Amino acid sequence: MARGDKSSYSSKQKRKAEHIEEGYEKRGVSSKTAAARAWATVNKQDGGAAKKGARKKSAGAKKSARKTAAKKAAATRERSSARKSSAGRKSSAGRKSTARKSTGRKTSARKSAGRKSTRSRKR
Repeated sequence: MARGDKSSYSSKQKRKAEHIEEGYEKRGVSSKTAAARAWATVNKQDGGAAKKGARKKSAGAKKSARKTAAKKAAATRERSSARKSSAGRKSSAGRKSTARKSTGRKTSARKSAGRKSTRSRKR
């Protein structure tokens, strides 16, 4: 099938794309852009062209597949966060803090104490 060929889309999908395209044109979108957006919307909603003999998943099957995928993703995130937190505790348990006190603040305060401010105040 060549690009732009809509022969394998069902008549319902073609009507749907036409209505979507009209809606975009009413909003002031160019006809070419409206057509592209309309077909992209139909593809997103229906999963592409309704080819002959191909059986589409029902809405319920799609919904349950999304739930299953979401549960798997959540479980993976929980495992990875548990690994990270346990790794952080192990690495910092035997170490001493090597942070030094910063003296930069005191020296800069001393330097600026002898100078007069050159900024003019807004009134």
